[in-house]
Amino acid sequence: MSKIRIALVVLLLWSILLTSFVSAQTRQSWTNTPEIERKVEALLKQMTLEEKIGQLNQYSYGMPTGPGTGRSKVEEAIQRGEIGSFLNVTDPALSNRLQHIAMEQSRLKIPLIFGLDVIHGYRTTFPVPLALSATWDPPLVQRVSRIAAEEATSSGIRWTFSPMVDIARDPRWGRIVEGAGEDPYLGSMMARAYVRGYQGENLNDAHSMAACAKHYVAYGAAEAGRDYNTVDMSERQLREVYLPPFHAAVDEGVATLMASFNSINGVPASANQFTLTQVLRGEWGFRGFVVSDWGSVGELIPHGVANDLATAARKGFLAGVDMDMESNAYFQHLAGIIKAGQVPQAALDQAVRRILRVKFALGLFDQPYVDEKNAVTTLPAANVAAARDAAEKSFVLLKNDAAMLPLQKGVRTVALIGPLADSAHDMLGAWSARGDAKDVVTLKAALEKRAERDGFRLIYAKGTEIRGTSDAGFADAAAAAAQADVVLLALGEDASWMTGEAASRAFIDLPGNQQQLLERVAAAGKPTALVLFSGRPLALTPAAARVNAIIEAWSPGVQAGPALERVLFGEAAPYGRLTVTFPRSLGQVPIYHSVLNTGRPPVGLDLTRPPTDSNEKFKSRYVDEQNVPLYPFGFGLTYTAFDYAAPQADAKEISVDQLNAGRAKLSITAEVKNTGPRRGEELVQLYIGLRGTSVARPVRQLKGFRRIALAPGESQRVEFTIGREELAIWQRDTTYAVEPGELSIWIAPNAQSGTAVTVQLR
Repeated sequence: MSKIRIALVVLLLWSILLTSFVSAQTRQSWTNTPEIERKVEALLKQMTLEEKIGQLNQYSYGMPTGPGTGRSKVEEAIQRGEIGSFLNVTDPALSNRLQHIAMEQSRLKIPLIFGLDVIHGYRTTFPVPLALSATWDPPLVQRVSRIAAEEATSSGIRWTFSPMVDIARDPRWGRIVEGAGEDPYLGSMMARAYVRGYQGENLNDAHSMAACAKHYVAYGAAEAGRDYNTVDMSERQLREVYLPPFHAAVDEGVATLMASFNSINGVPASANQFTLTQVLRGEWGFRGFVVSDWGSVGELIPHGVANDLATAARKGFLAGVDMDMESNAYFQHLAGIIKAGQVPQAALDQAVRRILRVKFALGLFDQPYVDEKNAVTTLPAANVAAARDAAEKSFVLLKNDAAMLPLQKGVRTVALIGPLADSAHDMLGAWSARGDAKDVVTLKAALEKRAERDGFRLIYAKGTEIRGTSDAGFADAAAAAAQADVVLLALGEDASWMTGEAASRAFIDLPGNQQQLLERVAAAGKPTALVLFSGRPLALTPAAARVNAIIEAWSPGVQAGPALERVLFGEAAPYGRLTVTFPRSLGQVPIYHSVLNTGRPPVGLDLTRPPTDSNEKFKSRYVDEQNVPLYPFGFGLTYTAFDYAAPQADAKEISVDQLNAGRAKLSITAEVKNTGPRRGEELVQLYIGLRGTSVARPVRQLKGFRRIALAPGESQRVEFTIGREELAIWQRDTTYAVEPGELSIWIAPNAQSGTAVTVQLR
């Protein structure tokens, strides 16, 4: 080979390596900018101890907490450099005023960063995150998050306390509404999508804001589903289920994380050196900063690991919490602790570096102010259209006996009954930021407009209150049903009281006397569809037995009515699939798809032999309830039907060594056919199960999904490829690798369906 050819080959190889390196680093490029690092170090050298500690303090403007003796001292504290961040400042004029103090009257002119819980939209309210996850559509979630960022930054908010990436498997927990459900694979996909949307291509873009993956970590596993409660689990469970979405967010370049309220194996998350330092920074290389949840540093005292606020400050800080939200612990005590030698100066410098790094990356030193004239105060038409699209794609059709839906155009009389048919506020859902109920189009309003256009009669009866006990409205509801051709029942939860933070429920059935209302209406014998508004899975067995169709509509946002109206009348088809399992009854909770088997598995989980008598007693089962859910993970119907052929693998066995080295992949395919009457979209899901490994593995784990569109009678072969990333497990010694064993693979419409193909891992 000539020297020229050798040189060209070397150049080509170098180009490939460089391209791979740049590709891997692009998502976190803001953390690896030499110019930013130089600026951080230069500024750090000029800072006094008090100014450094000031960067670690975050306060909610207008609340009765914070430095000094009262809120009248806030401006003076900013001048002295004692505050690094505010939350809950949504007025752009106020944010500019406070920023001017920091940039013109403080000694070092370090900008403030303004944060807010922008969870599912800012001015335009989209469906709640659990609903967005039901779309199984990461590009849609990214688009929604980008819109939220553009609206929020117009008011000066450059930091959102989102996404919440907690895995949640207990529907009693109110904050299940804020996440992506029960599965770490899907949760990781959604975490990445949110980060990309909020942070954009460049964090220093004026329309980008720093994302904050929360709540780190295992908050969704709170005991008994009770908010703020304790968590006790193995390290393997933590690494396999609860850490992956956070790791995905870090890999995607998330700028910040929030430490959670709960304890983990006896150590509060806000004082947990293992999770905050060893895993997050040591193993994952995270270079952003960690903020406490509201007051969680101070809560180390009631947790019992600190007897006073000074000790709480020391333990929280040394564990890895960089910024203290609302505890006032760092402001009051950190200087004294450092002077006493209980906290190294180097540790303080490192925390300040992380915060300054994010502020420089956001471009706040160069563009600290917001143009108040550009603040989004009304709903842009394009954003309203996006909200309707997101809502349509979040609805999950759970039941549709005799093809009741979509409603036929010839329908003459429709009865709309229920307390959520015209409740604008409840459509916004928990954490609706600057959303306004006046912008909501309810189902009643949308159907009234359609009735006028199409010429059918709409009869409305509220029936009862959401949490009501009076049956005074039952007679009107029953009369409306008796006059109608079809009945739509709008039932569910009070979004502000029963979903979100501090909204755990001991019972997860329809609240109040809504089930009694449903029974009374169903007695009319008319085709009845339940439109369910909720922020969690509900125990619907009694309701499902009395209605013909069920649509889970969640809290769908400002375009609730138009989106539902289009789906109910067939102008759009149901698109969503469940990301949380719906139990038959509360006694089954927690219930989720990726369960570990037992030595005596119940029917449906015993993979070693055909199903046996369902009444066999000495099994891991209930004697008074079925052992399968009402609606499994991944489930959702549409207005056509699909048939799945058995999957096929391109090999009967595959080398574990080759898999671990990244030199082997396995291809699995299955034929999917539209056997129904109309064109439709199907969410094809890939699940795996492993047997013969050193530790027990879940019966099924989600490892991929594809959405396909087929005309009636049309078929498509769907292919998935899996390798080390999908097959590696945390072994008995907590190392991560592929092990020999028997691999079962399903390509199916949900986690409880399909036949498996088997491949040997040798």
